[in-house]
Amino acid sequence: MLYRYLPVTRWAAAYNRDSLAADTIAAVIVTIMLIPQSLAYALLAGLPPEIGLYASIAPLVIYAVFGTSMTLAVGPVAVASLMTASAIGELTARGTPEYLGAAIALALISGLVLVAMGIARLGFLANFLSHPVISGFVTASALIIAVGQLKHILGYDIHGHNLIEQVTSLVSGIGGTNFWTIIFGSGVVAFLMWTRQSLAPVLKRLGLSKHLAGSLSKAAPVLAVVVTTVAVWAFDLQGAGVSVVGDIPRGLPTPALPAFDAALWSTLFVPALLIGVVGYVETISVAQTLAAKRRQRIDPDQELVALGASNVGSAMFGGFPVTGGFSRSVVNFDAGAQTPAAGAFTAVGIALATVFLTPLLFFLPKATLAATIIVAVLSLVDLGAITRTFAYSKSDFTAMVGTILGTLLLGVEIGIAVGVLSSLVLFLARTSRPHSAIVGRVPGTEHYRNVDRHEVETTPQILSLRVDESLYFPNARFLEDTINDAVSKNPEIRDVVLMCSAVNFIDASALESLEQIDHRLQDAGLKLHLSEVKGPVQDRLQKTDFFKHLSGNLFLSQFEADQELRCSTNRDPVRTS
Repeated sequence: MLYRYLPVTRWAAAYNRDSLAADTIAAVIVTIMLIPQSLAYALLAGLPPEIGLYASIAPLVIYAVFGTSMTLAVGPVAVASLMTASAIGELTARGTPEYLGAAIALALISGLVLVAMGIARLGFLANFLSHPVISGFVTASALIIAVGQLKHILGYDIHGHNLIEQVTSLVSGIGGTNFWTIIFGSGVVAFLMWTRQSLAPVLKRLGLSKHLAGSLSKAAPVLAVVVTTVAVWAFDLQGAGVSVVGDIPRGLPTPALPAFDAALWSTLFVPALLIGVVGYVETISVAQTLAAKRRQRIDPDQELVALGASNVGSAMFGGFPVTGGFSRSVVNFDAGAQTPAAGAFTAVGIALATVFLTPLLFFLPKATLAATIIVAVLSLVDLGAITRTFAYSKSDFTAMVGTILGTLLLGVEIGIAVGVLSSLVLFLARTSRPHSAIVGRVPGTEHYRNVDRHEVETTPQILSLRVDESLYFPNARFLEDTINDAVSKNPEIRDVVLMCSAVNFIDASALESLEQIDHRLQDAGLKLHLSEVKGPVQDRLQKTDFFKHLSGNLFLSQFEADQELRCSTNRDPVRTS
């Protein structure tokens, strides 16, 4: 039990000097990357910049204790920050103590929900967010984030919770553009995009190792922060209208839980649940991807506990919702992190920066942070996934487009709800009419295949029907109609064999349908048989009277059923193609 809920006990016992060196180097690199990211994502969430730093300290330490990934780095991320701003933006005004309190409460509620889900082993619920839905949601959210951050690039306010509102605000305020803000913002965007694509190759040509070149290219945002901050201070550009971060309080917050407010918490519960589940899906995806590269194992249910505890820790130290970040986790992995201790060391680095470096950030232009966000989120836009999904699955494409349009036009919470609901509706629609096939024996074998696809042998008096889906209430009527239709078309049929090789479950509604099918066949002088029924399905059926009243037999294999029934009809098979 201790090993399950405290994974730190697994790796800490084998921790050595080599692991310490590797984790320390990785922590230094991630700390340098995380400082501007934390400030930027707090800005995106509508919070003071220091809140981003607070949210990057305790969660990293807590995840090191409870997490099962050796390289995952938790903290503020773009999508969670946007969802935070969307959830509390209509409750109270930005910049007020109430707004900050709501953000902290959101992190606490989300954390408690995730911990409860982890203890109850409810990680499977995240599967209701399919990959096309998540991809569409992330793409749409990234576009909303990028457009929303243009206010810091252009120098005037752009507001709205969806793309239409944002574009309308963008067009109406175009006259308020600030020249110097555009210079800083567009310059940083161009610089960061260039460093992402070209800096590492340039450094390698200069003789640096691939590892060092990659690490330095990841630190480009820090260079942008330093250069633009010095420029604003040296040329007094704050007086020319360049908006700066301003005074950031030094020191660390005192641990405390937000006061319980029943009305506020009930309002925030659904947004907190959505933030938690979306964050968990992103977290587990990143963690499993990185773990697979080192043949390590991730415990999905324990990851719920770890992420939930990290959010509770963020709330206790005045932060907002956090999750496992893709970019920082990849950097942590590439930098050579061996254990979650690298995250704890990163937290120490962020804490030291919060105590000693915050006064140096007074003249940091908000345009620089906005540019950092824009470049980061644009990498999340995957328009190619739309065409790939359309080519492969029209139903998944429908759910994906519904999620994108819902998010862009109605807001992030409605968008993700549209995606989940459309996925469920399409799933029910697809499984309500499962694929089925009349099968026959491949000559000279014991294999049975679709008569419409293969040259097989069939006996006119025997109908062998394979249903490629579990049987439950949405498709119970479909099964009845399928068998009735097939029997009515062939008056020679005397036996119906339902091949159950693809049936993993039969619910009460489907059981009743099978009983009705059997009764109707008996009334017509036919028998119903079952073949290749899986053990767990057979065990459930044996708890009922179904087999006692079944007109036909239960066969171990379709071949056994075919041979026995063929002998009873005394007819030779007919080859069909």
